[in-house]
Order: sequence, then C-alpha cells, then structure tokens
Amino acid sequence: MKIVTFILAMTLSSGIIAVPSHAQNGDTRTKVFGVQTATLDNGMDIVVIPNHRAPVVTHMVWYKVGAADEKDSESGLAHYVEHLMFKGTENIPTGEFSKIINRIGGNHNAFTGHDITAYFQSVAKEHLEQVMRLEADRMVNLTFPPEELASEKLVVIEERRQMTENDPRGFFYEQMNTLLFPNHPYGTPVIGWIHEVQALEREAVIEFYNTWYAPNNAVLVISGDVTMDEVLPMARDIYGAIEARDVPERVFTSVPQLPSNPTLSFEHETLREPSIRRVYRVPSTVQNAKEAYALEVFANLMNDNATSRFYKSLVVDQRLASNTDFGYRSSNLLDGRLIIGATPSEGVPLKMVEMAIENELKKVINDGVSEDELNNAKTRLREAAIFARDSVSGPAMTVGYRLLTGSTIEQIEYWPYFIDEVTAEDIQNVARKYLSSESPDKKFHVTGYLVPQKETPLDDTSNNDKLQSEEASP
Repeated sequence: MKIVTFILAMTLSSGIIAVPSHAQNGDTRTKVFGVQTATLDNGMDIVVIPNHRAPVVTHMVWYKVGAADEKDSESGLAHYVEHLMFKGTENIPTGEFSKIINRIGGNHNAFTGHDITAYFQSVAKEHLEQVMRLEADRMVNLTFPPEELASEKLVVIEERRQMTENDPRGFFYEQMNTLLFPNHPYGTPVIGWIHEVQALEREAVIEFYNTWYAPNNAVLVISGDVTMDEVLPMARDIYGAIEARDVPERVFTSVPQLPSNPTLSFEHETLREPSIRRVYRVPSTVQNAKEAYALEVFANLMNDNATSRFYKSLVVDQRLASNTDFGYRSSNLLDGRLIIGATPSEGVPLKMVEMAIENELKKVINDGVSEDELNNAKTRLREAAIFARDSVSGPAMTVGYRLLTGSTIEQIEYWPYFIDEVTAEDIQNVARKYLSSESPDKKFHVTGYLVPQKETPLDDTSNNDKLQSEEASP
C-alpha cells in the first residue's frame, strides 16, 4: 500500500478564523462539493458527496491515527498495520479481500500519513453495501496470523528500500525532513526506520490496532452516485453495529526553536544533474488559517506555470534553471511546509541558483506582489476548485484528508471565498515573517544540495555576471 502525501489545490482551515457573516443567513455562496453529513450513535462520522455523473462510488474509511501516534522505537508501525489490514479476518481469509474487489470490477488501496490512515474502494454503485461490510469486518476482526506478519514485514522493508535506500533523492529528502523536525514525530519517516521496522513485534501490532481502530475514531466518506438518504440506513446497519471504544487523546510535542538553519549536501553516483531544495516550517491551516490562505496564494503566484514569477525569472528570463518548485503543504495537524527548489541549467553552479532564489524572495519581502499577479493566482485557484468535482475519488480524498487534519465542512465548501480575501499585503507579510532572515519571527528552515558525485557546485560563482541580483539576501 502506498504512503501518500497529497498536495491539493485547496488550502482549507480549521477554526482559526471566523466564517464571514454572510455564511450565517441568506448565504448565496456556491459550495464546492455539496457535502452531506451525519453521525452514528457509536460516534462514527458519515460524509456523503453526491456526484451523479456515473453509477459509481468511492468508499473511504479514514482513521484519526498515523505515524505521529507511534511510540518511541516503533516507527513504521502505523504503515505496517495498514498492510496487515489486508491479511485476513475471522470471516475473510488472507488475500480474499483483494480478490473480492477485483471480481466485482473495483479497485482499492490504502495509504498512511503522519496524521491519518485511510482505506478506499472504487466500485459500481450496486456493490457499495458489499464493500461497506468488508471494511467494517476488518475494523474489528483482524487475526494477525504470525506467518503473515513475518512475510508482510519483508514487503514493507523492501518498499522502504525501493523508496529510500535505493533512491538518493528519497534518502536525502528523508534526512532533510529529520533536520526540519527535530525531536518531533514529523521528523520520523512514515515508513519507519529500517532497524525499528525489523524489530516490530506482533504484540505491538495488536495493541496499536486495538487502541486506534474504532468507529468513534473513524470517518466514513462516500463520494459518487448516492445520497445520505441511501447511505445512512446501510451505515447504521453495518458500521453502527460496532461498539465504540475509549480512544486516547492525541498528544504531540512541539518542535523546538533552534538557533541555526542547517545545510545538507549529498553526492551520489546515480544522480545525473544537481538540484537545490529549501524547506521552511510555516503554519498549517489548523495553526493559522489567515496566514495559510496567504501562503497558498503565494505559492501559486510564484510557480504555478511558465508565466509565474519564480519560474519566469529563473528559467525563462535568467536561464539559470531548467525547472523550479515552489509548493506549500498545509494539510497537517501541526506545522506545515513551504518547499522551494530548482534544477540548475547545464554549467550553472548551485550557489548561483541559490542566490537567485534568495533574490526572488527578497523582492517579495521588500516590494510585495502586483495586483495582476495576485488576481491571476486567485483565478487559477478558483478554477482548481471548480474542477475538484470532476472525478468521483478526488472529492472523497480531498474532503477526507482536510477533515481529518482540522478543517470544518463550512471551510471546505467555501474555500474559494477565503482565498478571495487574501490581499497583496497578506502575501508580503507572510514572506517577511517566515522567509526573511531579519524577521524576529522567522521560521526554521533546511537547505539541501543534491549533486552528482565528484562535482563541487557550491563555491564556483565565476559566472556571477549572469546573475541579476542584489547583494543582500532575505
């Protein structure tokens, strides 16, 4: 099963800012998804997103638990349990779950993050009740045969090797993330440290499952050719029969403030081109919604397409880079991340590209952004919201992930209106606060250099005449 991080077009908040007054009475705003909600007597939340374009549905169960909830020395446990959810129950033999979904023409998978674990099936509408019964069964009836645990652990270890040990970029980004989140569960890879995965025992698996896999710790999200009137009776009959259990409060440590921003360099013989990557800790939507909306528009404004400021400057105008990255990951229960990167053009030193990046940030910090740039970014984001309903599975993924990382239904449905309220001043303020070295509130960041072996890209600035920049950096 895949470990997935979604970088969605929409940044959605939790209860950090008040919903505008026009949302209370006589609201004429258009909803993005048309979500319908209910809660079962056992505490399980039900979310239905009607979409009647085709007689199909995506059925998802989201659990409010992830890698951040693991105990010390048990990294990778949440992901391991996700794998084992496919290894049989008292009623369904090992391997039969996937065979049943395949026989009815559906597809399915699961994924784990730091904050969530989710399972989904996309099937024809007439098979919805069947997949609901399959999912409800494995919420309570897993058997964890010892031989299956041993074989699946090998699968997880091999998955880690392919994603990390055998991929220099994956290995490097893992190290950067550990530096970005010291003394914090977000600094531990979701897939786990290999030596800790190897040591995971059946008792730990059973304890984790019995602690967190409960209906009152889960959200059922169904998107497609259904309504709540159709879903709720089935949900009451199937999921409502499962008893609620006491679930511990989720408690996370804070990330410490450190006095320096580390730089990490990594050479590898399989790399064919160098690259630079800088990651900042910034607020997530649940921490500060107003700033999160500004960061969302800021990231789109900088690097959404070839006419966006960051890409146009480094790639089109200065020809210092062959591609650029400027993204904001906001959907966390704790800190979010602003990720900036670039791949130099042939013969251009990484240090020169880094200086160009800093100069582009400095321009926003000192001079702000234009109204045209701001309006174009907002238009692109509004269009993304319009297209968000085009698929059946997309809305289930978006709504589920956002709900479990702190957003309310109202904030999800009216996201474009919050984006519309972002001003050029808001963008300049977050840039000053989190990206300027002179800000007393500056956030911690990590800079990383990936280089082909035997290259020395950091000190060569002989081509400085190509760089259109000021000497100062943010």
